[in-house]
Amino acid sequence: MGYLGSVVSPIIAIDRNAGMPLHRQVYDGYRDAILRGDLAPGQKIPSSRELASEIRVSRFPVLHAYAQLLAEGYFESQVGSGTYISTTLPEQMMSSDHQATPSEEVLSGDRPTARRIRAYPKREMGSILQGWGSFGLHQPAFDQFPFPVWSALVDRHSRNPTVSALHHIDPMGSKRFRQNICAYLRTARAVKCEPEQIMIVSGSQQALDITARVLLDPGDAVFVEEPGYDLQRTLLSAAGCRLKFISVDDEGLDVTKTARHLGVKAAFVTPSHQFPLGYTMSATRRLMLLNWAQNSSAWVIEDDYDSEYRFDTKPVASLQGLDVNSRVIYIGTFSKILFPSLRIGYIVIPRDLVEHFASVRLAMDIFPPYLYQEVLADFMEQGHFGRHVRKMRQILSERRTVLVDSIRNEFGDMLEVHGSAAGMHVSVTLPAGFNDLEIATRASKERLWLWPLSRYYAGKRPHHGFVLGFGSTPTEQIPSAVKRMRALVVG
Repeated sequence: MGYLGSVVSPIIAIDRNAGMPLHRQVYDGYRDAILRGDLAPGQKIPSSRELASEIRVSRFPVLHAYAQLLAEGYFESQVGSGTYISTTLPEQMMSSDHQATPSEEVLSGDRPTARRIRAYPKREMGSILQGWGSFGLHQPAFDQFPFPVWSALVDRHSRNPTVSALHHIDPMGSKRFRQNICAYLRTARAVKCEPEQIMIVSGSQQALDITARVLLDPGDAVFVEEPGYDLQRTLLSAAGCRLKFISVDDEGLDVTKTARHLGVKAAFVTPSHQFPLGYTMSATRRLMLLNWAQNSSAWVIEDDYDSEYRFDTKPVASLQGLDVNSRVIYIGTFSKILFPSLRIGYIVIPRDLVEHFASVRLAMDIFPPYLYQEVLADFMEQGHFGRHVRKMRQILSERRTVLVDSIRNEFGDMLEVHGSAAGMHVSVTLPAGFNDLEIATRASKERLWLWPLSRYYAGKRPHHGFVLGFGSTPTEQIPSAVKRMRALVVG
């Protein structure tokens, strides 16, 4: 358990009308807080003078209580430093047997929750999916990131923040940052936009959440890819939407299968690098999807999560750039380019919807944090972002090639590789009779992070295989990692 290194006064309830002496009330307050675990071993406590001032009593009762707590071993004193919660308290003293409030009282009575909570799955697979190592998904090459440059920019903005960075409440985000994103999207992704159409969000997941709140009502039908992004489906199900699963092939979402469904309000797609199979939607399918949206008065939500990395062909323009009817909401993120914990993404919104999105954002969390927006604006303006993307494109291309070659060398025709032309992952499918979840569970014990492909299917007959990230795996380690994977699969 972590603890506070600085002094924070605990809540000590003083009742001057009680028959108990003040020093005993201070003593009991500290002792109970320690036994509950509210005060951690090694945590510094305020001086007797500070606590007396805080609880508005004379210093003498506090001194008396502190002396007793020191004598009984609850406190320990360090000369010249102060007084701390003892680091040598027996573990049994901190057990649930000493809890001041029985758990039965806390959990008594009816405890209703919203029906929509059932749409959120339990995090049962966290142990096999959250490790760091070979084939970890959504993990960039952190060792290649220019942290000295980044740290210098963070330091500069932390030491000398602008007034707007400290107090500029705009639900759309920093204007300067949005101008940089706009220039980048116009050039690199052929997105048609102005800075006023861009909203900064906490990653693509919040972008999907805001979009669903603006465009969809409970009961609305939406198209989603099969297989597809599981957290997107969770979000839409929790919003009360009826999911219509449309299969994906090597041309992306099979738009021909949408004709059998009427009254669908939106389609959620990953056309540049379909997740998880990695296919790119063909030009014909893109135009078909845009025509469907216009004829059906529907929306298309384009999640362009890692389009910066394309290896065998020229970059593919965004679906939004082909849209002449402003039917596409475009979502992007910096998580795959920089690092996931940055939690910065963006939405490009049709002009007539901007105020609706801003209203929802204002009610949700008012506005995005500004520090890293300012840092990223400098990072882009000074050319660091472009250089990093170009560098990573070369590195990832090499890692992708070595991974695909290693899979073919070790497995031959046993595994089919999908979606190797772009992004930071490839997918492989297993022959019939293999269970990807069982293999992935065994692999995690050897620090191989094989994401089961079957978890991304909603149907009763999912394909089994793995989604293999290669962003964080050094090139020289990939062949041996594939050998270890073969030993787990073949035995």
